[in-house]
Amino acid sequence: MDSLKEKTALITGASSGVGRAIALKLAGLGALVLLVARVPHKLEATASQIKAAGGSARTFAVDLTDDPALNHLTETVRKQLSRLDFLVHSAGLFRLAPVATATLQDFDALFRCNVRAPFALTQAFLSQLMAAKGAVAFINSTVGAVSHANVSQYAATKHALKAVADTLRLETSSHGLRVLNVMLGRTATPMQEEVCRLEGSVYDPTVLLQPDDVATAIVSALTLPASAEVTDLYLRPSRK
Repeated sequence: MDSLKEKTALITGASSGVGRAIALKLAGLGALVLLVARVPHKLEATASQIKAAGGSARTFAVDLTDDPALNHLTETVRKQLSRLDFLVHSAGLFRLAPVATATLQDFDALFRCNVRAPFALTQAFLSQLMAAKGAVAFINSTVGAVSHANVSQYAATKHALKAVADTLRLETSSHGLRVLNVMLGRTATPMQEEVCRLEGSVYDPTVLLQPDDVATAIVSALTLPASAEVTDLYLRPSRK
């Protein structure tokens, strides 16, 4: 199926979890996908799977908390491609600590990855996205709406990310840009496995949201007719 042929999507966090699943879905619909993540061999594995299925992918191994690397990414993409239809922010960092012992170093690292990088990438590609009347998806978390103990740093970044998404939508809707804020419950991803390890709880992926199901919902929202827009998408596991 080539419903997205001639369209381009940039996905961060594309080497695993939800980002990877979204990249596979978009590529399967014919889009050229630009895969961004930190670990080169994982990126190449995702790209190889896409190409083996007849899709098109390019990889960019980037640490989104590093400004020179981030700037190089945006400059390279703008030189290679004049069009960008979809920007999906799926990369993220997590730390577990109470306010009493949480470090400012971790606080800064989480904000750089979870908020600052999506803001910078959106800003860098905004003119192309508006020209294409495209869409931006911010992969958020339910802790961006209701926080919990010991996740103050992570929750703060997710509240901030929702504010960026909501403000961007108000500023750009008249230009035809659609902005999707995705509030995810617990999902079977490497990050969630790490969360469970830190919490001392059992990681059971069978009772969690599945990345492929999440990707199906997100891609469906992103590819609605231009007359419709999903602004906030809340997804939770059906098994409690």
